[in-house]
Amino acid sequence: MPKDYSRSLRIADQIQREMADLLQHEIKDPRVKQITVTAVEVTRDYSHAKVFYTTLGSSEDKLLVEKGLQHANGFLRSSLSHRIKLRIVPQLHFVYDESVERGVYLSKLIDEAVALETEVKPPNPDS
Repeated sequence: MPKDYSRSLRIADQIQREMADLLQHEIKDPRVKQITVTAVEVTRDYSHAKVFYTTLGSSEDKLLVEKGLQHANGFLRSSLSHRIKLRIVPQLHFVYDESVERGVYLSKLIDEAVALETEVKPPNPDS
């Protein structure tokens, strides 16, 4: 195994896979639906994990999803303890990941700028 792939990164990847599976198959809360776990960051002592997620929907849906995740936090941590063999199961902190929305917004701006450039561009007299 390469040295640049540390144990904390492997644990974060495993937590990400297990969280995605738990959210898809185990959680029955209707507020927690259509969630994508985009990343997990684990502290060096494995006591805390930031779980970055994104979801489709309006800002009201995002608030409902956040409340649903906070409500299911204990169940998710307990389920992780059964799936992952760690001495300390990290406390989960859910953070909404805005990078997907930001990427879509920037892509839209670029497309608009290209469209404006082609409309404003004068014809080439050499053609």
